[in-house]
Amino acid sequence: MLLGTDKYGRTAWHIAAEEGNSDILQKLWEWAKENLTPEEIKNKLLLMTDEEGRTAWHIAAVRGNSEILQKLWEWAKENLTIEEINNKLLLGTDQYGTTAWHIAAERGNSEILQKLCEWAKENLTSEKIKNKLLLGTDKSGRTAWHKQQCGAIQRFLKNYGSGLKRI
Repeated sequence: MLLGTDKYGRTAWHIAAEEGNSDILQKLWEWAKENLTPEEIKNKLLLMTDEEGRTAWHIAAVRGNSEILQKLWEWAKENLTIEEINNKLLLGTDQYGTTAWHIAAERGNSEILQKLCEWAKENLTSEKIKNKLLLGTDKSGRTAWHKQQCGAIQRFLKNYGSGLKRI
């Protein structure tokens, strides 16, 4: 059940992160610790990707759920190497080349950006922060700054677009 996937390649783990249900995520974690090998925990939970290449980490950033992201971070620190944390979470990309940093910027989620920044400072070199996080681009060549601007414009149009029709 825990390792089964839906038609989008998502596990119960992904869905719990998507729904922001920390109680279920905690229960799944406890079950996994009792029943899975460390390798399965790493590859089938923490680093497992859906059909878009998104881990639960990406999904928590999409949903803007800092509590879930914090839990995932703590579990990752216990079970992943520093290289895996850096390359698969902090700098990890989905099939579009999008990182959690890009996602949080696009959605204007300053709380998630702040957490990601703190964790990046703890784990990444200044050069990687600059070149891979701040200036890193997705497959369309957009940095987090570009995505933040697009997200801000989208939010503006969603909130005020109908008023613009009268102008």
